[in-house]
Amino acid sequence: MLMLRILKCLLVVLITAPGLFLSAQDTTQKIVAGRTNSASVITKPYLLIVSIDGFRHDYATRFNARNLLKFSEQGVRGAGIRPAFPSLTFPNHYTLATGMYPAHHGLVDNYFYDKAKKTGYAANRPNTIRDSSWYNGIPFWVLAEQSGMLAACFYWVGSEAAIRGVRPTYNYNYNTSITAPTRVDIVQNWLNLPDSTRPHLISMYFSEVDNAAHVYGADAPQVGKAVQYIDSIIGLLASAVAETGVNVNFIVLSDHGMTTVDNENPMRLPAEIDTSKFIVPRGDALLQVYAKQHGDIMPLYRILRKTAVGYTPYLKRNLPRRWKYGGKNDRFNRVGDIVLVARAPKVFNTNYSVVDRGKHGFDPAMDDMLAGFFAWGPAFKKGITINRFENIHIYPLVAHLLDLQYNHPIDGRLKVLKGILAIN
Repeated sequence: MLMLRILKCLLVVLITAPGLFLSAQDTTQKIVAGRTNSASVITKPYLLIVSIDGFRHDYATRFNARNLLKFSEQGVRGAGIRPAFPSLTFPNHYTLATGMYPAHHGLVDNYFYDKAKKTGYAANRPNTIRDSSWYNGIPFWVLAEQSGMLAACFYWVGSEAAIRGVRPTYNYNYNTSITAPTRVDIVQNWLNLPDSTRPHLISMYFSEVDNAAHVYGADAPQVGKAVQYIDSIIGLLASAVAETGVNVNFIVLSDHGMTTVDNENPMRLPAEIDTSKFIVPRGDALLQVYAKQHGDIMPLYRILRKTAVGYTPYLKRNLPRRWKYGGKNDRFNRVGDIVLVARAPKVFNTNYSVVDRGKHGFDPAMDDMLAGFFAWGPAFKKGITINRFENIHIYPLVAHLLDLQYNHPIDGRLKVLKGILAIN
């Protein structure tokens, strides 16, 4: 116990020292008062889902993430999770949470436009990300709460909005002020609550690996240091959970991988795109192009087909079928009329800002876009490795593990991952 506290203190000093002067952020815990677990839930399993943003499928072995390797040897390791297109943070975190492709749940990009709303969604605008009208499907924390099971979210896309009128019982708005060791303490506190108010489903998020890979490149030594740090946090988390005496199942995964790009020669907004006629939100691996007048779509597309270098222009209806993204898949008409998809290592930079060395968002078929997957605990088989699978299949696994029933349509299928459970 003493050693655990000492390690926490050391980790806080090492990580927070460069950012001691962060501006004030909302670090208060949001608790929905009056909720308790229903009687039928008390004996159901516990699940902790940890997302490590940008943790590519090979990072654990490449950078010797000892805790993740050790724990997955006692459970399950995946050859890689195939993200949905586009392989970006917001669409894929919400796909993990709903079991639906981005074009089916509505978050089609980190930044996109909705013609019916006559406004755009932006991953960096709090008033947007907390607006429930952008989110469709039933995220796993909403499913749990609707079933009488308390849920806790420590940063997850969508968790700050009252989706279907429901927020997780315990929640934090995203901020960079709460250190990773402090988050571990808070999770431990949640698990130390009485049976009636203890969350059975906890999800949490870490951005350090993604941050390092963006700045320094996908395979840089600094990424290895970030992997080692988060791996130490996973070890800290496992020890803190063990101290509570609660039998918790762990799923540690990522939203996407990462690749190194040509950041010195980015592509600018094609000169053929007249911004008085088209709306083009920010983007790098892809650009969404929305026509203000339908008649302007085909003339621009024909020109771009002839002049495109370093990217492929697609009409919405002609996007690759395997992406489940264009045509009738675009249920909320939020995909661009024309989508410009960069061919790695090329990327777009339309606002002349500094271009990151590492990027994602590309075709999920790229090996570099594959995300990591690890699972262990009483519900999982021990010592097995599974083949690559799509991230849409996480949701039905979570629901089955927690004995949560759902009737709404999703894209994921339980049969894909059911075999990793000890009792299925």
